Amino acid sequence: MILVTGGAGFIGANFVLDWLAAHDEPVLNLDKLTYAGNLENLASLANDKRHVFVQGDIGDRALMDALLTKHQPRAVVNFAAESHVDRSIHGPEDFIQTNIVGTFHLLEAVRGYFGKLEGAAKTNFRFLHVSTDEVYGSLAPNEPCFTEKHQYEPNSPYSASKAASDHLVRAYHHTYGLPVLTTNCSNNYGPYHFPEKLIPLMIVNALAGKNLPIYGDGQQIRDWLYVKDHASAIRRVLEAGKPGETYNVGGWNEKPNVEIVNTICKLLNELQPRADGKSYAEQITYVTDRAGHDRRYAIDASKIEKELGWKPAETFESGIQKTVAWYLSHADWVANVQNGSYREWVNKQYAN
Repeated sequence: MILVTGGAGFIGANFVLDWLAAHDEPVLNLDKLTYAGNLENLASLANDKRHVFVQGDIGDRALMDALLTKHQPRAVVNFAAESHVDRSIHGPEDFIQTNIVGTFHLLEAVRGYFGKLEGAAKTNFRFLHVSTDEVYGSLAPNEPCFTEKHQYEPNSPYSASKAASDHLVRAYHHTYGLPVLTTNCSNNYGPYHFPEKLIPLMIVNALAGKNLPIYGDGQQIRDWLYVKDHASAIRRVLEAGKPGETYNVGGWNEKPNVEIVNTICKLLNELQPRADGKSYAEQITYVTDRAGHDRRYAIDASKIEKELGWKPAETFESGIQKTVAWYLSHADWVANVQNGSYREWVNKQYAN
């Protein structure tokens, strides 16, 4: 069995679904079920005995100790995190508590568990920590992409909290010998993405006839990674990664935000045209830029390809088509996640 934390969120749920589609090995799935954790993401596993779900917090040391002792996982894959930059600007404390303090308590529980393992169980155990490219800061237009050796320069409370958690994971390897693996990924997109991030927000707003808010000039560049490619990369790192190593996971798809929005509008024009025949691009509006907005992220994913033989299967063109089609065919899922608190958040964030 493997233990997955944060396995009801966007990336975690996709990982769990793809894991159980490819493996018979059971998953113990722990998620706190905050606003972004959604059991509906895992509805297809409702009667699957290979999937054991527990609602709980990685910061609950007693719970973590009990779960590790009872289930004896051979690996822990840590997705649990607060991850939205805008929310970290308005309310950084949750990010400090979950991403730093929570990771610390999880590491302590795993360290205690690992110390009691013997033989092959100890040799084969792994702790895989899922992180972000945002810990590296911002790149100028012509700078080389982030490699695993790039200096950490986080610029938001979110990225600073993730950087701190990365450092804790590294320290637990070097100080205590915990066999850790760290992945730093670029911007994910795909099914089950909570509609506060750029791509799902644009799809949902477009279909609802609302404005499509773009920060500043829309020229902020990100590297885009289809979430199922990310899941396959994590499986590969867990399988063959070298303890103590970091692997950058990217899609080799650098694109400015405004291009992403226009691409979504063109796809929606084809797949579900507006009743008035006009383009969804007419709904684009520019809003006040995010405080401290990084201009460019770009991942060099050559290490994971060279050492572990992984590369993304999807191009951005194929991935975004699948994503838009998924949202069009899952209107009930979208409606169910759009509760009152979500609407209040979006209205507050993009009021200007």
